[in-house]
Order: sequence, then C-alpha cells, then structure tokens
Amino acid sequence: PAWPAAEGRLRRILDRYIFAELLPPFLLSLGALCLVMLTKEGLRLVQLVVSQGIGLTALLEAFLYLMPSFLVLTLPIAGIIASITTFSRLSHEKELVAMGMAGVGLLRLSRPVFVFSCLVFGLTLALSQGGQPWSNVSLKRLALSVLRDHLSVALERGVFNEPAPRLVVYVAGAGGGPGAQQPIFISDERNPDDTRLIVAADYRILHDPGSHRAGLRLFNGSVHTRPRGVDRYNQGSFSQYDLPLELDQSLYSPAQERPTRDALLTRLNETNWRDPDARRRLAEHYKDLAFPTAAFLFGMLGVPVGILAKRSGRVGAFAVGLAVVVAYYMLNVLCDFLVATLMLPPFVGAWLPNAVFLLLAAGLFYRVAGRCAV
Repeated sequence: PAWPAAEGRLRRILDRYIFAELLPPFLLSLGALCLVMLTKEGLRLVQLVVSQGIGLTALLEAFLYLMPSFLVLTLPIAGIIASITTFSRLSHEKELVAMGMAGVGLLRLSRPVFVFSCLVFGLTLALSQGGQPWSNVSLKRLALSVLRDHLSVALERGVFNEPAPRLVVYVAGAGGGPGAQQPIFISDERNPDDTRLIVAADYRILHDPGSHRAGLRLFNGSVHTRPRGVDRYNQGSFSQYDLPLELDQSLYSPAQERPTRDALLTRLNETNWRDPDARRRLAEHYKDLAFPTAAFLFGMLGVPVGILAKRSGRVGAFAVGLAVVVAYYMLNVLCDFLVATLMLPPFVGAWLPNAVFLLLAAGLFYRVAGRCAV
C-alpha cells in the first residue's frame, strides 16, 4: 500500500526536477533576446539623448514601455529554447533512458513542460492583450511619444549647436554664477528668402508638452535681416522674442490606433471582402490569440526536438529554437500573402501556421515516444 504513495512522491519530485531544469535556459535566453532587441532600439533612443537632450528618466520610461512588445516576441522563443535545451541534456546524459526503465513515459515526462508552456502562453496572452497585438509596432511608437513629451533643446555652451537643420546656435561660454545672463548668437537659414542673424543678451528654453513643440525665448537683443534681391539691410530690436524650433520628427512618430474588428468587417462587407489591407488587418486581430497559442506549441514542440537533437548543447538548442521560430515566421508571411491575394480567409490565414506546427509536434511525439516507456 505504501508503494503507490511513494511512487506519487517520486513523480512529483521528477516534475519539480524537470521544471527547475527549464527555468535557467528560459531566463538566460529571454534576457539575451531582450538585450538584443533593446540594443537595436537603444541606438535610436541614444540618438535622441545626444541630439535633443532627453533626460535619463524619460529614457528609462521609454525602455519600460518597450519591454511588453519585446516580451511578446521573445517569450515564445525562450520557451522553445528552454524545452529543447532541457530534453537535449536529459537525452544526451541517458536520464531519459533511466526514467523509461522506471516506467515513466514521454507523455508523463511532458507534464511539467505542459504546465510551463501554459504559463508562457498566459504571460504572452496577457502582454499581447494588455498592450498591442504582436504584429503591430504601436507600443514602440508609444514609447517614442513618451520621449517626445519630455523633449527639450540641449544647447552646449561654447560650441556651435544645430538643434534643427539650417539653424546654428552659439551660447557664450560659462561665466558668472547661477542666474547670470547667457548671451546667445543664432543664424537662422531655415527660410532661404528670409535669413536672420539674432543676437540676444539672455534666453530661456520653451517646451510645450501639449503641442510637442520647443523654442527659445530671447531677451534684449536684435534681429538682422537682408531680404533676398533687395540691396539693403534691416535691423530690429526687441525686449522679448520667441523663436520656434521644428525638431527632427523622423526620430519619433505619433501612436496610431489599429482599426477595430467591427470597422474592418464593415469595410470588407462594403468591398465584398476584396480589400487586401482590411483582410490583412482582420487577420492581425485573429493573431492576437493565435500567436500566444504558438508560444504554447513551441514549448511542447521542444520536447521531441530536444530528444532528436540530443547532442546539440545549449548553443545548438538556441540555433534550433531560432530556426523553428523563423520557419513559423516565414509560414506566417506566406499566409499573410495568401490572405491579401484572396486565396485564404483571414481566420484560416491566422491559424494555419499553428495547425501545421500542431501536426508537426504530434508527429514528432509519436516518433520519439518509443524511446521512453509509455
């Protein structure tokens, strides 16, 4: 009578053992993948820091907004890499053979992977639904719009600054204590028909987060102009003068909302379901659930793939996992093309890659099941 209870305890220990084996490669690969993606976007964000004077707080806030979009893409990859790495090692070190001889079959060994894959699926689904669909880039635009809200003009003393094309600003070198005046010289050639030289005794930086504009408020100075084609020179004095600055809009974009499912259905009904863009966007709505489901399939697929590639090691498991994800991505691209060319309905185009990988996982499970006792 004590044997069934002892067997149950041993199986629970085995579940915890496999689950614990999944965590290190999962966290390691997730961190590496996020770092790669952060590095790619970080170059663009650092450009804003250098050229526009974005503060460190705003930069960290932008990275925080970018993380959900990164995790939606990296969680499925990390899941399959973890399961491939774990079962590759168990197979290579003959632990699976020992477990099979003890009467533990492949399906039973896959139980902790099933739970692990469900957790990855739930987290991916929560991030996908709580943020934006995986195929959209609006989370990145949201992060960049946060930077835009904190945008200011960085003017370094003693050097010629160019905060906008064809606008050169020179601020006199440091002198005096806090509150001392800062003489400034500006060459404004943004309008070729009305070039200006502006000299002022002091200035302040203007920034309006509501309109996302920046500018300079100049005090006690003069404006020098020479109208094109006119042989004369104009000079005007001012006690206060506001100079607007059109900053580089190519570094950030406003967030764009995705059309709702009802709006897309209305447009498709009006065009007899022949609008390629509407069909593709409707497929994106179906992918909101299809892609997190793929995260679950990847985790389960890694079990037989890891057993078959038992000598791959961690680097090999990483490469195999990426190859599987690339194949899934290419199949998605093909299905998007078929949806846009009216050859597949949007729902079928969104879920067909999952169906293919489900059949692949089932076939590989059947192939390797004979290596373990069922």
